[in-house]
Amino acid sequence: MDKTAIRALLDSVLAPWVRELSLAPESTTDDTVTLRLPHADKLRHAGGVVCGQVFMAAADTAMVVAISHVLGGFQPMTTVSLNTSFMRPVKAGDVLVTAKVLRRGRNLVFGEIELRDAEGELAAHATTTYALLG
Repeated sequence: MDKTAIRALLDSVLAPWVRELSLAPESTTDDTVTLRLPHADKLRHAGGVVCGQVFMAAADTAMVVAISHVLGGFQPMTTVSLNTSFMRPVKAGDVLVTAKVLRRGRNLVFGEIELRDAEGELAAHATTTYALLG
């Protein structure tokens, strides 16, 4: 999928509140997709850092896009597991969210996601399992 197809996917299959994260396609390889999570004050909690829920939603979304990229287009799927470790707080700047498909089985897809702050430091890491429904 190219950036135009990824943009169309982001605009069509996500819940309206996830679209409000304003995730944008950044780059792809054969088995990865990188999205940009733009900085926005509305994504921070009272402590001044980006909420963990935002990172988890961005990670989940990036993996849906990465799986769709590997499959050649969107196919109905659902998250089976999403395990996230938060490494460092992010107070400002965009975050790059890179999702990589590690293994695609007949019904399950396994992946990992790295979220990096504006300095390129690892802010969060997630592992995922998805079930293909189609």
